Amino acid sequence: MQVKLHHYNLKLKHNFKISRLSFDVKPTLIVELISNGISGFGEATENAYYELDTFKIAADIEKLIPIIEQLVTLSPDEFWNKLNPYLLHNRFALCALDIAFHDLFARKKGKKLYELWNLNISNNPLTNYTIGISIIEEMVLKMKAMPWPIYKIKLGTPDDIQIVKALRKETNAIFRVDANCGWTVEETIENSIILKDLGVEFIEQPLKADDYLGHAEVFKHSVLPIIADESCIEEEDVFKCHNYFHGVNIKLMKCGGITPALRMIAQAKSLGLKTMVGCMTESTIGISAIAHLLPFLDYIDMDGALLLEKDIATGVSIDFGKTIYANENGTGAKLIC
Repeated sequence: MQVKLHHYNLKLKHNFKISRLSFDVKPTLIVELISNGISGFGEATENAYYELDTFKIAADIEKLIPIIEQLVTLSPDEFWNKLNPYLLHNRFALCALDIAFHDLFARKKGKKLYELWNLNISNNPLTNYTIGISIIEEMVLKMKAMPWPIYKIKLGTPDDIQIVKALRKETNAIFRVDANCGWTVEETIENSIILKDLGVEFIEQPLKADDYLGHAEVFKHSVLPIIADESCIEEEDVFKCHNYFHGVNIKLMKCGGITPALRMIAQAKSLGLKTMVGCMTESTIGISAIAHLLPFLDYIDMDGALLLEKDIATGVSIDFGKTIYANENGTGAKLIC
């Protein structure tokens, strides 16, 4: 099995801002695994919060190429288990490899990934579209430019309630809000009451990830469901979130790929937690992998490629929140540049 690494800079349509950072360009690394003329693709993007850039991700993969080349006959679970001990410090690298191998494995079987898992895609949830932080007028314009059934609104500013009120005047769509650790306990509880009346479905990660005393208070008193994001990174975090959150948002890059994400989803369901998978700002390579998990989920946030000025790949497409699978096996994703 041959390993190829491709570096790209993904330019966004608009500056993307959350409570702790903003950016106009997102570096990404595409991993290509090749066997018998068939390619599988995976992706990992730079992430300042986790102190990882694409060169560090690539360097950790390059060290393992002699090992990876010998793993072509394994199942995806076996492949992940072989590489996991080497990449405990770099889950983004493990994610890119795991997605690429799942893609390659399914392509070699002549099936789409969801077909390989015998899943029914007829009741897939709709994905939201994210509105990043900006001045209120610009956020309204971004929403008007992309009519959508569900919006995720990034918050964590002194004007959060005014933002949601202004956006609500323009649409009857479902709202979800994501404070990215930007609120206090008191703010969250108070805001939940107002936001419920404004048609907000849930609040995502209002407090800092490790503030479990605060999480307990919010869980007890919020009138809206609270979904963990930064508090749910790897598999052991799912149980920690039980009785502190109403659901978990699982990110493939944070946990190490599709293989652990499937286990996390199953565990969350067993604990009565709502299940969600979210994306980074990434290309259609990564988004196409997420799409095959939809039948397992209550909520989905896979709009990352929609935020790009120019994509680097084809694969799944999204029409007014609905996922349309590519006429390709595996994840369906292919590089176009």
